[in-house]
Amino acid sequence: MNLILTMYPVLPQSDVRPLFRPLQLKLIELLSSLTADDWNRQTVAKQWKVKDVVSHLLDGDLRVLSMQRDKYFGEQPPDINSYQELVNWLNQLNADWVDASRRLSPNVMVLLHQTTGPLVCDYYESLDLQAEAIFAVDWAGESTSLNWMHLAREYTEKWHHQQQIRDAVGLEGIMTKAFFRPFMDTFFRALPNTFRNVAAEEGTVIQATITSEAGGSWFLVKEEKGWLLTSGGEKTPDATVEIPAEISWKLFSKSLRPSEIRKQIKITGDEALGEKVLEMVSVMA
Repeated sequence: MNLILTMYPVLPQSDVRPLFRPLQLKLIELLSSLTADDWNRQTVAKQWKVKDVVSHLLDGDLRVLSMQRDKYFGEQPPDINSYQELVNWLNQLNADWVDASRRLSPNVMVLLHQTTGPLVCDYYESLDLQAEAIFAVDWAGESTSLNWMHLAREYTEKWHHQQQIRDAVGLEGIMTKAFFRPFMDTFFRALPNTFRNVAAEEGTVIQATITSEAGGSWFLVKEEKGWLLTSGGEKTPDATVEIPAEISWKLFSKSLRPSEIRKQIKITGDEALGEKVLEMVSVMA
């Protein structure tokens, strides 16, 4: 048996299907509470205000129902030859929708979310976790993905955009262990891909900790053929990184960059390895 796997168990697959419906209810509750001023507040997504983020979430629902459930691809992508070209195309799609939906009122947006949200939850709950997903999770370095990972990625989209709204209007609600821990558990699955070109001795261990009751610790271990994300182990880490929870989701979704928050991060041990953790990006950006 591989000694590293014995010392450090691989992070298990997750099943986030039960989380979509309560998260959707939280969203409707949130949107229904917003004032006219709230809809126009700036979010950490620098080009988007609250109404734009709500619009983007609606676009996500409509794409899921049309493309994933109904297998209808009305807009075909151009020839894409690189990761950056894919990101550019997706960003343009997102911007086109947000621009067009500015003519929709907040009341109409809430009504549409009340319609699409439960349908998306129904579809997600119907999926076989071990079947091949319609889209790969590119930011995790996967060329093909299983549905459990695809749905985990979809969950992070819904969580972090809802949290952008909550952050902008000063309302709590989903920075809890039940909602936040599965989100961060998925985000950290980008860490091996972040370190794919980092050389280190076999057995090197990096510990990343999100410092809150809702957070936790994740461990990256160097194997002979690459890096492995694990849930814990026996060896003292060669580098440890401690990141406040309220910063972590903004950092790894690229709303904040490492240079902006470095003084709020605690790194011990090998500083170069610790700094590399801060470069992780768990969205298509």
